[in-house]
Amino acid sequence: MKYDTLCLETFLKKQGQLFDEPVAETPEEARDFLEECMAEVFDTFKEMKRYFQENLDASGMTDQEIREACEVFELPDGRFLVVEG
Repeated sequence: MKYDTLCLETFLKKQGQLFDEPVAETPEEARDFLEECMAEVFDTFKEMKRYFQENLDASGMTDQEIREACEVFELPDGRFLVVEG
């Protein structure tokens, strides 16, 4: 999977929502980490929600709770990066 600059910058900036300590300090480290944990990028909330419900425990969660889950990084362009920590 290719992670563009926006994905990498957003992850670097917000990684503290999922991890107690930084797991990456540079875009290259972020790319390596995201590839290693097989992070997914989704174009729409609907696609991300379906993945979240099928692959993570989302039973009983509202759309807002899914958006705010620590594994979900909402990108400024409306896409979603999901990182299973």
